[in-house]
Amino acid sequence: MVLHKRKKNRRFRGTRECGWGKVHRGAGMRGGRGNAGSGKKADVNKPSFADRRFGRFGFTPHNSPAPSIVINLRDVEQKMDNWLASKQASHASGVYTVDLGKIGYTKLLSSGKVSKKVNITIDSASSSAEEKVKAAGGQVQ
Repeated sequence: MVLHKRKKNRRFRGTRECGWGKVHRGAGMRGGRGNAGSGKKADVNKPSFADRRFGRFGFTPHNSPAPSIVINLRDVEQKMDNWLASKQASHASGVYTVDLGKIGYTKLLSSGKVSKKVNITIDSASSSAEEKVKAAGGQVQ
């Protein structure tokens, strides 16, 4: 004996959820997909979606290098007194010694002037920064 079973899509014609409850409703409960609705009564809605980010965001590739935390020579000169007070730097016989790697910096850049003899320890430095420090009588390691 052959059974003729009606298909589900024929059986649920005209019902709202087609047997799925509220699960398969599309984007109705969320106000649409994406930025749908952002243009309706635009004067009211602009502040509510103006801070949304567009495009790709959220993940970085595993092979991307960590961002370098840079400091300029100008900032080294300005922050030296605070580093001396908090014992992150030392001063002996006219030479300041600071380990920028321990403070949290990874690269030294050459913006600014050097007026003090400074011995700096850091992972990487630009060549012009090294030249400026050597010209002032210090060194970069």
